[in-house]
Amino acid sequence: MATSNKVIITCAVTGSIHTPTMSPHIPITAQEIADAAIGASEAGAAIVHLHARDPKDGRPDQSPDAFAPFLKVIKQRANVVVNITTGGAPTMAIEERVRPAATFKPEVASLNMGSMNFGLYPMLARYKQFKYDWEKPYLEGSRERIFRNTFADIEYILTTCAENGTRFEIECYDIGHLYTLAHFADRGVVKPPFFIQSVFGILGGIGPHPEDVMHMRRTADRLFGREKYHWSVLGAGRNQMAVAAMSVAMGGNVRVGLEDSLWIGPGKLAESNAAQVTQARQIIEGLGYAIASPDEARDILGLKGGDKVGF
Repeated sequence: MATSNKVIITCAVTGSIHTPTMSPHIPITAQEIADAAIGASEAGAAIVHLHARDPKDGRPDQSPDAFAPFLKVIKQRANVVVNITTGGAPTMAIEERVRPAATFKPEVASLNMGSMNFGLYPMLARYKQFKYDWEKPYLEGSRERIFRNTFADIEYILTTCAENGTRFEIECYDIGHLYTLAHFADRGVVKPPFFIQSVFGILGGIGPHPEDVMHMRRTADRLFGREKYHWSVLGAGRNQMAVAAMSVAMGGNVRVGLEDSLWIGPGKLAESNAAQVTQARQIIEGLGYAIASPDEARDILGLKGGDKVGF
């Protein structure tokens, strides 16, 4: 929920969904990722959600060595909250995916709350040629690939990061994922307040219809009560800003960024992550809310502070 009229903007600057052919604006190198994160922060993002890529061909890279160069630059140049993915890419083993968060001990790490089909293959129809050899098989493989996040995997991530003071952006792609969070909460493996990121519009997860958005909100309210969680949303692709507006109108927070959508309007590629943050900020302020600063986000989410990370 938004506290004291403040809305947290998270920006996911590169991700592992889109491939380099799809947009020349996707950050690939460490310098590009750092610049994108800092630009998003300057535009109003309180949190940046970070993946790494191989600078040679843009493929997802979950090695700590790939994260280290941009983490240091971001910390030096911005007060923004850093959120490191443990999702990595659906092609990666859980031990590989958790390694950067375990190594660098960020204030926030993402945590996917269930195994699922994660369909990227419809994007194949939009492109006749690809810049790199890995892109087409990566997208095509999502027809039969399961994005694995078993109960054991989730517990592994939670326990691996348990002593680091890292809190989680708990990514819920469907209603059942909220119940999985409730299961781990009942066992005391993860403790409130939860930062729930509801994901809408990924093929294999819940859709982006307003009824779907409201159903997620109502279910989270019923399972946890608003005093025990903070709600945020991301809409995939063209759903990004519409879902963001719905969240703000319901007292929630928002996530934008080129991980989630390449677009800034119909048929128009976003030239930067900052452009999407600016558009989200306009929606938030247009609805009578204000954006949260990084330090206000730290207070709202109960984070340990940027001086207690491992980078």
